[in-house]
Amino acid sequence: MNIFLESHNINNKAGGLGTFNYQVIKAISKLDISNKTITLNAKYPEKLENEFGNIFKYSKYTSLERHFLFRKKKKYDVWHSLNQNTKVEPFFKPKKYILTIHDVNFVEEISSDMKHKVNKRFIEKLNRADIITYISEFAKQQTHRYFNVPNVPEHIIYNGNPSEKRIENNTFLPSFNLEKPFFYSIGDFIPRKNFLSIVKMMETIEDYVLIISGNRNKEYGYEIEKYVKDNNLQDRVILTGKVSDEAKQYYLENCTAFLFPSIREGFGLPPIEAMKFEKPVFLSNLTSLPEIGGDAAFYWDNFDAKYMKDFLLSKLEDFNNNKSFYAPKIRERADFFSWEKAAKEYLELYSS
Repeated sequence: MNIFLESHNINNKAGGLGTFNYQVIKAISKLDISNKTITLNAKYPEKLENEFGNIFKYSKYTSLERHFLFRKKKKYDVWHSLNQNTKVEPFFKPKKYILTIHDVNFVEEISSDMKHKVNKRFIEKLNRADIITYISEFAKQQTHRYFNVPNVPEHIIYNGNPSEKRIENNTFLPSFNLEKPFFYSIGDFIPRKNFLSIVKMMETIEDYVLIISGNRNKEYGYEIEKYVKDNNLQDRVILTGKVSDEAKQYYLENCTAFLFPSIREGFGLPPIEAMKFEKPVFLSNLTSLPEIGGDAAFYWDNFDAKYMKDFLLSKLEDFNNNKSFYAPKIRERADFFSWEKAAKEYLELYSS
């Protein structure tokens, strides 16, 4: 069985899609695929080959592949489009085309006009699909809300936990002094992450520091930097920029609580990473987050700064007074999400 994984987004491991691509492929590499020939598509296939060796075959991605005449011309039994927004498609129709949908936030953020090029391209992918997988029930519901989904088999395959394994003997230390306990958050600096709400909340909190990691070199990042400076919050809000896995795990290990007020998520990987470190997790009650956090997280109902502060400190006190109640729930929720489990479900789809 020849299987092609359209995985070129693996290059950006700092983002959710890159993490998904890498973690699924890494988990597949540890399973028995002796009856399958799996080809990975990547801009730098030599990096993947250095890590995975002859477990997979490799194909070099180029931007020309977005155009019909330059598509891959080999015939495959299964073509799995790992990301719903990729422009890379097969030249010849495979026996089965699997599409994984993470979210359709672009309808709300770019355009709801079904004639817009982003929506038209997605509709073409939908109509090409023989099987559709979603990373959450919310992602499925959101897709059905905006699009006419073809009558094909649909499956929910949850993501795993990027921090399933703790880094042993982690020697990372921050380059700045931390004299107070801190809250932590991480993600791409785009408006849907809603980081500004927790920055504003910190105006009313003196006993803690807020640390946010992620690529801030974009408009929303500049907006937050300006707000911090204009309101003299430099001693309460620290923006680290992108961080290594070692740094991320250090902050998760040592934070008092993890905050994630995102207003749109198809899944939301960071909260379950924090749960792996048995941290209290505070989320918005929007989109997929209640589905992912379950009853092991705390949820803000709105983003009023005073309400957010009062809710956070109240639930934090409750957590600290009842750790024997909360800790097992958090551990169980974190362990529910497994890349091995996800990889096995994808392989079962290929075989079926």
